[in-house]
Amino acid sequence: MADSKREIERKYEATAETRLPDLSRVAGVSAVVHRGVGDLDAVYYDTEDLRLAGGSVTLRRRTGGSDAGWHLKFPVSSGIRDELREPLSDTLPRSLAALLRSRVRESGLVPVVRLRTARDVHHLVGAEDALLAEVAVDTVRADRLTGGSGTAAWTEIEVELADDGDPAFLDLVERRLRKAGIRPSAAPSKLARALAETAPERSGSARRTGRPTAGDHVLAYVREQTEAIVALDPAVRRGLPDSVHQMRVATRRLRSALRTYRKILDRDATDPVGGELKWLAAELGIDRDQEVLDARLRARLDDLPRTLVLGPVRGRLRIWSAARRGGSRRRTVGVLDEKRYLALLESLDALLAAPPLLPAASRAPDRALPRAVLKEYERLAARAGHALELPPGHDRDLALHDARKAAKRARYAAEAARPALGRPAERFAERMKALQTLLGDHQDSVVARDALRTLAVQAHVAGEPAFTWGLLYGREEAAAAASERELPEVWRRASRPRLRAALEG
Repeated sequence: MADSKREIERKYEATAETRLPDLSRVAGVSAVVHRGVGDLDAVYYDTEDLRLAGGSVTLRRRTGGSDAGWHLKFPVSSGIRDELREPLSDTLPRSLAALLRSRVRESGLVPVVRLRTARDVHHLVGAEDALLAEVAVDTVRADRLTGGSGTAAWTEIEVELADDGDPAFLDLVERRLRKAGIRPSAAPSKLARALAETAPERSGSARRTGRPTAGDHVLAYVREQTEAIVALDPAVRRGLPDSVHQMRVATRRLRSALRTYRKILDRDATDPVGGELKWLAAELGIDRDQEVLDARLRARLDDLPRTLVLGPVRGRLRIWSAARRGGSRRRTVGVLDEKRYLALLESLDALLAAPPLLPAASRAPDRALPRAVLKEYERLAARAGHALELPPGHDRDLALHDARKAAKRARYAAEAARPALGRPAERFAERMKALQTLLGDHQDSVVARDALRTLAVQAHVAGEPAFTWGLLYGREEAAAAASERELPEVWRRASRPRLRAALEG
């Protein structure tokens, strides 16, 4: 497993004549220690069409300095990246190659830029000589290796926060730099600047004029969700919190958009892709659904007074959960290594490269998109109405689950239309989300009751008290009944005619 660290840094413009101000005057700094000048030589790798750079991902092999080796960086937010390191070797380590698979796929990696840097390092230290930040004045030369042959040179200042440091400290350093006339860099990274300044000259391409169409908005949403799946792939492989859930949500949103906007994108082309997205969401859901169930049962158990917890309840729950989740993460990562998954990513790229647009795609978004959203609402209204007519019981539980899925689809449809329709679509999505949340809690209770019955039977067979499991079952039953009592009012708010009229404009 590669070493990982959170990199928090800021970059500033400089020239060969730029001198650092007295940073010992920054609050908290007791001394500025000059660490000397070192030479760094890094080759950056990417696909020929720069897929890594397109996702703000950087891969380099660097010699010189204290951290020579392979470095892979993923963006977290502005100025913050996760950096994974492997020792220096002639070939890319497998651990890093796996994290790039969703972007690279069958394409090869080639050297695209070489950066040679003379780095003048200063350490800002505080009490007891604790390192607060490293300030480097970098003199950089960039040589384009693939996709061009240009060169560039510049000087910049880089301030990197020490491990576990307070990001607010960088604000204090920046204030001092700005007083000296030093301004933040426009480029997010050295690689981004090198690519921009060494890019081959291109003839101006024709710019599209006129207002965006309905098709433009739908494709933008499809592209956004596709990029989310690709970007979340490494996080899932690394086991980062909530990554599986977020990837599953992006998969569902994408599939929902293809189904909702079938008057804009030809379903003969999108239905096969939608089928594969359904498969992926189901695979991702195996671990996530058990995670949600585990958290719910533990929370319910924690709410009980200790006097009502009879027998080895926590131990049985732990063993049962472990048995159901055993190997689930390995299974999830295995799915991401399957040819079927990589073929799905290729299909999505192909769909975006040559979108199967229908005539309705050329219409104004404020005419075409509301119709699609309201059609999803009509589906929801039919399912919700049917569920509310049924008496409490198994059939009503199934109907409410169907209504929940319809509410989710209506919400995603409105979210996709929000950039075009603005506040009306946003309000509609908010109401659909409230309904979805209520129905989701009801469904979670249904699943929890089924699990609790299984646990009660296992406890009984083992000669253990089943009292606590029955008590938890009763509480889940009461929670479901409360959700059902609340449902008519939540549905009334979600189905207001004025809300739908605003969406239609």
